[in-house]
Amino acid sequence: MSTQFIHVDGGRVAFESEGRGLPVVCLPGMGDLRSSYRYLTPLLRAADYQVICCDLRGHGDSDAQFAEYGDEPTASDLIALLETLETPAVVIGNSMSAGASVIAAARRPELFQALVLIGPFVRNPNDIGFIKQTLFRVALARPWARVVWNAYLPSLYAGEKPKDFAEHKKKISASMKRPGYTRSFSLTTRTNHDLAEQLLPEIKLPTLIVMGEQDPDFPTPEHEAQWIADTLGGRVAMIADAGHNPQSQQPDATAHAILDFLKEEPARA
Repeated sequence: MSTQFIHVDGGRVAFESEGRGLPVVCLPGMGDLRSSYRYLTPLLRAADYQVICCDLRGHGDSDAQFAEYGDEPTASDLIALLETLETPAVVIGNSMSAGASVIAAARRPELFQALVLIGPFVRNPNDIGFIKQTLFRVALARPWARVVWNAYLPSLYAGEKPKDFAEHKKKISASMKRPGYTRSFSLTTRTNHDLAEQLLPEIKLPTLIVMGEQDPDFPTPEHEAQWIADTLGGRVAMIADAGHNPQSQQPDATAHAILDFLKEEPARA
């Protein structure tokens, strides 16, 4: 697959597309690359879906000179990509990208067939106080953001790690080493999920919440997943032996949950 780009205000956003069929657009989490879907993509392709994997702005092959980062700019980039497709798409958003996907779906529901939210941040964590939040942002400020993130990343993969985790981790670190990319990542960490939470009641799309049973970003992952599902009228798939990235930690179980969902729900959209 070759890297392609969409041009948005301020720069280019990179993506790659494989196959034909109903499009499935996959967005990674903050601080990750589109290759976080490297194991899930072939499983979706085998089920005759077109799979489109994107890099966030300031990440991977996307440009890093943007003035704004976070939920709302990512939602804008997603809408720009969806507008180029010939049919509404299924959108898979991981972590921060789940919040961005909610914003985009509320603004342009006609571009969506269904939503899959993996380890989703669609509201600000209630258990993180002002002091903790400030310390987190200081820790991920330049120039040491790359080093801190490189040390923190393994904790997000609680449970079984992908067999190539060390290599993937090196790719993320190498990507951030390029001029401007550590700054972009640091700015992305300042995102706020208030708008996503406000827009949740407006979402009328079929929605699946996929959550790793050991996701360290939530005190009780199952409770967070169920709260989101209840708010959206969706369903939950808990993935055993996985943390914040079940799409690469347990791709078979994750694909099974997504494909079962897509067999039933989009017909109701």
